[in-house]
Amino acid sequence: MANLEKSTPKGEIFDWKILKRVFVFVKPYQGRFYFIIFLTVLLGMVAPIRPYLIKLTVDDYILQNDWEGLNLMLILLLSSAVMQVGVEFIHSYLSGWLGQNVVRDIRLQVYNHLMEMKLSFYDKTPIGRLVTRNISDIETLSNIFTQGIANILGDILQLIFIFAAMLYLDWRLTLVTLTVLPFLLVGTYIFKEKVKESFNDVRTAVSNLNSFVQEHVTGMAIVQIFNSEKREYKKFEAINKEHRRANIKTVLYYSLYFPLAEIVGAAGTGLVVWYGASSVLAERIELGTLIAFILFLAMFFRPIRMIADRFNTLQLGIVSSDRILKLLDDNSTIQHNGTFFAKNLKGNIRFEEVWFAYNMDISKEEYAENKNPEIKPEWVLKNISFDVKQGQTIAMVGATGAGKSSIINLLNKFYEIQKGEIFVDDKNIEEYDLSSLRQNIGIVLQDVFLFSGTIMDNITLRNADISLEKVKKAAELVGAKEFIEKLPNGFYYDVQERGATLSVGQRQLISFVRAMVYDPQILILDEATSSVDSETEELIQNAIDKMMEGRTAIVIAHRLATIQKADKIMVLDKGEIKESGSHEELLTLGGYYNTLYELQFLQAERG
Repeated sequence: MANLEKSTPKGEIFDWKILKRVFVFVKPYQGRFYFIIFLTVLLGMVAPIRPYLIKLTVDDYILQNDWEGLNLMLILLLSSAVMQVGVEFIHSYLSGWLGQNVVRDIRLQVYNHLMEMKLSFYDKTPIGRLVTRNISDIETLSNIFTQGIANILGDILQLIFIFAAMLYLDWRLTLVTLTVLPFLLVGTYIFKEKVKESFNDVRTAVSNLNSFVQEHVTGMAIVQIFNSEKREYKKFEAINKEHRRANIKTVLYYSLYFPLAEIVGAAGTGLVVWYGASSVLAERIELGTLIAFILFLAMFFRPIRMIADRFNTLQLGIVSSDRILKLLDDNSTIQHNGTFFAKNLKGNIRFEEVWFAYNMDISKEEYAENKNPEIKPEWVLKNISFDVKQGQTIAMVGATGAGKSSIINLLNKFYEIQKGEIFVDDKNIEEYDLSSLRQNIGIVLQDVFLFSGTIMDNITLRNADISLEKVKKAAELVGAKEFIEKLPNGFYYDVQERGATLSVGQRQLISFVRAMVYDPQILILDEATSSVDSETEELIQNAIDKMMEGRTAIVIAHRLATIQKADKIMVLDKGEIKESGSHEELLTLGGYYNTLYELQFLQAERG
């Protein structure tokens, strides 16, 4: 997986390759973007007008006692100010509008990309980091458009036009002005490099904070159960301290640079006033020229001071863009090569010599070509072969880590297999359109996840094609309708975050309804009754019996009493099928299954 924390190399002003890729997102709005550039050029040209008009006003009208002409100049000055303010408003609004539209488009693309990622990607990547990418980094990226490129271009153009106007008025005063410029340029360069480094530290610290907070808020129950609050607080304190240190470092550089820039600017103004006043007294220049120069100086040094800050804003946006692009470039996505739509699926399943390793995370083709010979596969499944006919129920038992859940993960194409073939209705699952295949497979997991919202939302996942009547029918089928309708607002009861207001059994029943409302032909139950009490288990077992009627079912269970009616039971150990047969056949063998059955039977008698 790509390193999502890598930033732009030190010493570079910014990475043109990244900028070029980011500006692809501007293409739908390129008309407005070019108009913003036009306004930027216009602002640069308008900037020197007012000081020059003031020069003319002083020399040609005030000193000449021409009050009629003075009134005309005041009108011109007011008009130029109004025009500049109007252009600045349109420029600022359009820049913000462009930035927010680009942010919206990128955020949608990143979120869509995340939904396409394999589960192996989420196994390796902290969720808090992905939240940072989708929220904070994308928001920072918008500064490229709102405060970056256009404003930097505007500042540079303004400097050029002001410098040209100063040279036109008096080249000697211009040279006096330039005497302090090297000090400001050196300070600006040092400031830019230091702040760029501190900005990188701030972004890394923010990402670490998000990851830590997200993970520990989600797992707060574990923290409290094991009395680990103080230890986790100390960890958070260290991460927060690093975040504070990075931000204070940035504040320090700003606190040093801007007063220094003010001193340099004041020194430049002082030199101009000293030299200009002597020139006015010697009648080498006019008073209006000196006044115009003083105004030009304020306008000349401001863009130089701001340009460093704008470069850092741009660099910060590019650092965030780099991280976002690395995420978008990550090819850990689910391959959608199949085109066959699974209509009227029967539910025949066949595994042929399937080998799988989580640590490989590569396709069969890549494994066959041996592109990563240094990575040795840690096989979770070894030479797995079995078949389930339409309407049959197959159960899988075995110790934790035997490979049971891995089999259902592969059937759903959550991961890529390295060797072997998997067939559904005698067609390789690689040939199926992925969404249509999964639509025919209903899964009920041991750990039920419910989103914030109503029961209806959690069952339909906000699919408008599923009606309330259809939901009620599915709920009645699995025996969940009665308890749901007793809740306040019934099917529109708010379950709160992760279903906190419901019991484990109630959440499990809702997950059954969610699986059944899509009327899947293949049903997978992964330890669906292991977390509930005996009374609820009996209710759920009745629901399971109804759900499996006429469907192909794969059941994973530790409690052998729940799978005795299965057509076939597979016993897995360390990724291999050790035994296979019906309940009676396996007991007759006197092997692993028989030992496990006798152990559970004795435990039940003692209980």
